[in-house]
Amino acid sequence: MAGPSSARLQGEAAAFTAALRTLVNNPQFSDVTFVVGPEQQKVFAHRCVLVCRCQAFQGMLCQGPVDSEESPTGVPPQGPFILGNVQPEVFLTVIEFLYTNSVTLNRHIALEVLTSSVEYGLQDLCKLCIKFIKDTLSIEQVCEALQAAVTYGQADLQQHCLSFIEGCTAAVVRTQGFHELSDIVLARVLRSDHLDVDELDLVQAVREWAHVSSAVLERPVSEVAALPVQELRLPLLAPSELATLETHNQEDLLIPMESIAAAWRSHALRKGSGVPSRLCRPRRGTRPREHHRHLDPHAK
Repeated sequence: MAGPSSARLQGEAAAFTAALRTLVNNPQFSDVTFVVGPEQQKVFAHRCVLVCRCQAFQGMLCQGPVDSEESPTGVPPQGPFILGNVQPEVFLTVIEFLYTNSVTLNRHIALEVLTSSVEYGLQDLCKLCIKFIKDTLSIEQVCEALQAAVTYGQADLQQHCLSFIEGCTAAVVRTQGFHELSDIVLARVLRSDHLDVDELDLVQAVREWAHVSSAVLERPVSEVAALPVQELRLPLLAPSELATLETHNQEDLLIPMESIAAAWRSHALRKGSGVPSRLCRPRRGTRPREHHRHLDPHAK
């Protein structure tokens, strides 16, 4: 029997990738230039590669003005194209991916490359960034990664970051990244039953976060913290701890008085009366207090 008349055969991929990598930021035969970052670093590229690999660049590089003196026939603009809000190392990493379908990442740029991959609609690069971030996640970077995951709708990365935070909460709440979380993302963290930290320490961490956010946003502490404090489980605190909390609260009004009053009421009535059940549920790291058994509706 005769064999097929034609076949598609695959050559050596590594050699092909290495050859294309030599074109990255190579001015030879380049027909488009970008001026990148605050220091205005020039990056050279080849229009045909960018256009065939990325729709965002297709829109940027192929739509020239039709009726201008510089381009009367609609010839695409030659640049240079100014990209002032991206770091050169990050942009060059994106370019490397477009030329070679591979990428070189490190912890310092991974989140910024993820941001660029979303902006440019590069789903494959986005997946590579998420895998790298998950594989190299650290206490210092997990909150920043979580914020990015929520911002860009990356549910898998978001869940991975939350699980990481649940395993080492006491250390995470002391990081700069924790203090830079948005109120919406912090509230999501505080909804978890599995945070490995006592509630009193969590209240203090939220107070510190609120003071940082207040200074940055130039808004009152009570205003910036309105959403996260709704997730603090004040009924879990002992009476002496609540009394101290009230004293501190007089200084910054972090917590609404009605929330503190509801916690006192749970002590007086020996049950979580009028308090959402989730706020009476101890977290994984909550230190036991004698009154906790009164808060459990299933306790004998």
